[in-house]
Amino acid sequence: MPEETLNLNLEGLKKFCENVSLYLKKGDIICLSGDLGSGKTTFSRYLINSIYKNQNKEPPNIIKSPSFPILLTYELSNFEIYHYDLYRVSKNTELIHLNIFEELNNSITLVEWPGTILDSLQNYNYFSIYFDILDENTRILKHNLIFS
Repeated sequence: MPEETLNLNLEGLKKFCENVSLYLKKGDIICLSGDLGSGKTTFSRYLINSIYKNQNKEPPNIIKSPSFPILLTYELSNFEIYHYDLYRVSKNTELIHLNIFEELNNSITLVEWPGTILDSLQNYNYFSIYFDILDENTRILKHNLIFS
């Protein structure tokens, strides 16, 4: 898939997420890669809030990184959003224990640190975003998000 590169500040990232949220559907998976502090969780927060607003629902009060629970879920009327952080997951067998593949077709899934799962997503509708820090206020996003 072709890749696009964007330089975004926080406001630009928020608008980007609002746009992406308009096209997401059940079964879509977004894999978020990049260094610590590069914007993966901020992207997830903006995207989840935008999805809730699109559904005319009050967004969750707190959207944080699922670093320690590994998975946080957000329930909407006709699907759930699954937000994974696989930073501490190092083996494919651990993915099976998380039941990560059980709901991929019935949810919108965000995966931070997707290294251990990428090879298993070939038969799914997934997109990748790589975050890089340009400076304190700007992030470089390289992505293959194309919606039809």
